[in-house]
Amino acid sequence: MHETKTEAAVSSSAWYGGGSPFAINSKKFGMWLFIVSDTLTFSALLLAYTYLRLANPDWPRPFEFSPAIINATIMTVILLASSLTMVLGVAAAHRGERATAVRWILFTALGGILFDILHLREWFHLFSEGYTAWGTPQGVPLFGAAFFGITGMHMTHVTIGVIYLLIMAWGYGKGKFDATDVEVNGLYWHFVDLVWMFVFPMIYLMSIQR
Repeated sequence: MHETKTEAAVSSSAWYGGGSPFAINSKKFGMWLFIVSDTLTFSALLLAYTYLRLANPDWPRPFEFSPAIINATIMTVILLASSLTMVLGVAAAHRGERATAVRWILFTALGGILFDILHLREWFHLFSEGYTAWGTPQGVPLFGAAFFGITGMHMTHVTIGVIYLLIMAWGYGKGKFDATDVEVNGLYWHFVDLVWMFVFPMIYLMSIQR
């Protein structure tokens, strides 16, 4: 009986996420702190890229409409679709439909894997044209450093997200995680997708070959 009262007290505490309308679960709070800090990192990188882009009149424009922009657009559609499957997975988890939730989480992970494959294909295509992290055919090494640095960091986040999703799918299917854990996983994945919505126009669409 004593344990029941203790558990009830904990579950109603502000830190647990109950009681106050402004309270938040500690797991969500931790993820939001990470998202805010990582947002600052990506914001700084994109602002630096924008400055370099505007300050250098000879900034390379390596992206042809076909295949580069088409490929990046497909990558964007895949990430947007993966956000939808993540929403469906979270909704299924909150309904207690474990098998359905696991299926949607796995579909989300598949979207992340496809994104990485397409991104690596694009990287190797640029490598073949002489673009690297330390140089470009135009002699503007800052483009290579900025492009591969920002997209590489984002792709690392996607890869970590895929691993996170696979662990969540396994753990939630085994009953080791609950719906809140799935929701926190979803917050991370939506953040990764949102970052790409800024990377795509600022880096790709602004550097289409003319």
